[in-house]
Amino acid sequence: MSLFISNAYAQAAGGAQEGGMSMLIMLGIFGLIFYFMLYRPQAKRVKEHKNLVESLSKGDEVLTQGGMVGKIVKVTAEKDFIELALNETTNIVVQKSAISAVLPKGTMKSL
Repeated sequence: MSLFISNAYAQAAGGAQEGGMSMLIMLGIFGLIFYFMLYRPQAKRVKEHKNLVESLSKGDEVLTQGGMVGKIVKVTAEKDFIELALNETTNIVVQKSAISAVLPKGTMKSL
């Protein structure tokens, strides 16, 4: 009888080690899925927006996150603000990070 009991214990110990290894493999797969589906695309969007904000210059026509379209009148280098001309008489000051897109030249006239 003791021969069968020791075999049962040996099988239980071997199965536990195999289960732990498969758990680590599944955890690694989930980590890769998280990286490729969540982290990497978000990091790419952040990098593109940073490049967009750095390339802003006077005369660019831009779209803000609030939906306003304007032409850049003044860019302050030391601060993170720009002055937009919405029309001939109305100017506003917004943060550079609030710019969502640079529009093609002449977009404001076509609106």
